[in-house]
Amino acid sequence: MNEMHALAGSYEALFSRRALKYRELGLNEKKLTEKDYKKYILKEYTFLKRPVMVFNDQIFVGNAPKVVAAAKAFLHKK
Repeated sequence: MNEMHALAGSYEALFSRRALKYRELGLNEKKLTEKDYKKYILKEYTFLKRPVMVFNDQIFVGNAPKVVAAAKAFLHKK
């Protein structure tokens, strides 16, 4: 987890606001800190944005078209 944090730059970047529990727990109404993001990701796997792809020193988080395109471009460079 610490390696993913270092590559992504923050726990917030790894955190999924689409997880069902995000609203169930009322997290959408709170101001979360980096410590909170880490705690919730470690407590409940659904808070980890997926997929997470790590290649050497590169990380790609989520399935947004821009992220998928960047991952594909990175893999095709190799």
